[in-house]
Amino acid sequence: MLWSLLALLVLATVVALVCDRIIASNADGKCYSSLEKIPQRQVAVVLGTSPLYKNGLENLFFTYRIQAAAQLYKAGKVKYLILSGDNNKREYNEPEEMKKALIAQGVPEQAIFLDYAGFRTLDSMVRAKEVFMQDSVTVISQHFHNERALYLAEKTGLNAIAYDAKDVPGSHGLKVRLREYLARVKMFIDLLIGKQPHFLGETIEIK
Repeated sequence: MLWSLLALLVLATVVALVCDRIIASNADGKCYSSLEKIPQRQVAVVLGTSPLYKNGLENLFFTYRIQAAAQLYKAGKVKYLILSGDNNKREYNEPEEMKKALIAQGVPEQAIFLDYAGFRTLDSMVRAKEVFMQDSVTVISQHFHNERALYLAEKTGLNAIAYDAKDVPGSHGLKVRLREYLARVKMFIDLLIGKQPHFLGETIEIK
């Protein structure tokens, strides 16, 4: 029994590492941290998260993504921002929180489009293509998240590059990065079984 459990653990670890390597390799040359070097695109997709942790403390993943999105817009590297996040409960609205934060950073409201059904990264990428009718986008999140988003974008038919928001140090950052290994394995399972977004809906034109 012990040997069986050990074998399963080793197998799971190998699978996670292989998935991680495939996704990281696919993102080579597509992630940018320099405003000067990143190519211009009309639209960027900002991937959502909550502005606060459950304990009420500031979520730096959110803060740094907002800063990155504002930098990209102000540098003229994108004209519009799709804020894609979770709004499955009345009291929880990631896109609206992102919008308020970006307006506070000086981004005009007319440059912002809200995607209320970006429940997962898969949903955000498919909806950028199918609902917001984009063929090419810049994705904004932390590097590890951008890598997975770029892989999904490619499978969706999106020509995507990414702008890396500042990473988060310490225990919060470590916990999220460890979860990312599981998210990458799950992503391949979702692709294998043909997982689709929770919602699509009417198209939204950006021009």
